[in-house]
Amino acid sequence: MNSPLPVFRLDGSVAWITGASRGIGAAIAESFAAAGATVVLSSRKQDGVEAVAAAIRGAGGTAHALAAHTGDRAALEQVVKTIGERCGRLDIVVNNAATNPHFGPLLEAEESHWTKTLDVNVLGYWRTAQAALPLLAAQGGKVINVASVAGLRAQPHMGLYSVSKAAVIMLTQVLAAELAPHNIQVNAIAPGYVETRFSQAIWDDPARAATMLAAVPQGRFARPAEIVGAALYLASPASSYTTGAVLVVDGGQLPGSDAIRPV
Repeated sequence: MNSPLPVFRLDGSVAWITGASRGIGAAIAESFAAAGATVVLSSRKQDGVEAVAAAIRGAGGTAHALAAHTGDRAALEQVVKTIGERCGRLDIVVNNAATNPHFGPLLEAEESHWTKTLDVNVLGYWRTAQAALPLLAAQGGKVINVASVAGLRAQPHMGLYSVSKAAVIMLTQVLAAELAPHNIQVNAIAPGYVETRFSQAIWDDPARAATMLAAVPQGRFARPAEIVGAALYLASPASSYTTGAVLVVDGGQLPGSDAIRPV
């Protein structure tokens, strides 16, 4: 019997991961490199992604670190140009960079909070995919958008973030339909609560964490490494007939609760 594992390998592929300086982005970059891909890590600050890239190279992988803000179209286009020059191709794009400047009732958010959140969490994904399309279309490829269970079920006090992640899910589905003729599969991952610096305000507060975890049947936060299995599937040949999908990785949060209670 032939092993199914080779279909999850990424040998010869080039993957670009945004927001890769820590948390889920760094974990995905490390797993892709371990699966044989050349990984290109980007984030706003060079030193953050360089540290992750250095660790990947130290483990025997191939990694490049490039500073680029997803709100800066010229910077994203420069990343794609550099990938073309250094790697000659691009097979996988992971949109992971995100922000959440407002926590509280939605109608108390300032307009600047809306502008920043939608610019990074939605338009940033769109800009990245748009910049990457010429290289992706050359041979087909994958776009993986990191969404959230917050985009599938309303989370009071995280309303603005929820709205942005719901938009990411629709962006994923529209791009899946539009890019299918280019042999590009576009899918999303919807993590639940993950113990990263991004979510530290939740898991570092015992009372708030207890309220949130009451809705999670597994009763704990995920580790970033627990998200990479879904990412590896969506990046690999194993998902060649999967597009427009949203893979939920939430410890049972969505089926296990009727509603998310306010913090």
